Amino acid sequence: MTDPGVPAAAAPDAPPPRVSYLVFRLERRIRACLDDALARHGITTTEYMALSELRLRDAPSSADLARIAFVTPQAMNLVIRDLEQRGLIRRDPHPRGGRALRTRLTPKGLSTLRRCDRSLDSIEAVMLAEIDDPDRMTLAETLTLCAQALHPDTRALTPVLRSQKPPPSSWP
Repeated sequence: MTDPGVPAAAAPDAPPPRVSYLVFRLERRIRACLDDALARHGITTTEYMALSELRLRDAPSSADLARIAFVTPQAMNLVIRDLEQRGLIRRDPHPRGGRALRTRLTPKGLSTLRRCDRSLDSIEAVMLAEIDDPDRMTLAETLTLCAQALHPDTRALTPVLRSQKPPPSSWP
């Protein structure tokens, strides 16, 4: 009987795992750790993503936040409403008028976000403990290039990137 905690040995002629598969596995593990850590702060991962984006950008729209968090605009509207009710964000009328509202962090929201950041710092410290600083920078740069290559606005760059360094045959 095999132990489910121990990976089975790969067949000698098996190709190495696809990079996309490894990234997916890593994302799932990060998400599980993040969900658990953020729950201790009373925050969901989607809420954390929205709060983080509000710190980085001046009053993004709910639709922008939804795209970034990979949720529907309707789901993000519920997230925004909940964050506002809890005093973590505020929404003010747009200076140009109309129905648009500008969403911003409150001091309470920023304080909550900083506590959540410390939890994420701990997760990343464990995840990256065996990787030195130059390799961390290379990893971050490489992952950024991968994300940009698949972003709809940067797909035109993908052939250029491919011509610079052909992908291994195990890539999709």
